[in-house]
Amino acid sequence: MSEVTFYSADWCSDCRRSKSLMNTLGVEYELKDVEHTPEFAAEAEAIAGRKNIPVIQFADGKFLVEPSDAELHAELTIRGLI
Repeated sequence: MSEVTFYSADWCSDCRRSKSLMNTLGVEYELKDVEHTPEFAAEAEAIAGRKNIPVIQFADGKFLVEPSDAELHAELTIRGLI
């Protein structure tokens, strides 16, 4: 399992924003497209307890739902991923 699992959909602007930030920072992640794989949508909902995306889960189980760029950047920094 990757250190970061990213549940998203192409139509989601928050997903595109978070993905762009992680790509710019060089963060590796496992992408799970909830639009094309219903099982991934169910996984994301089970993790977050709601249907909102993106859901960004870390290897230790902590997760963020619809994080701001500042929140995501801070979490990646704390974890030493950037």
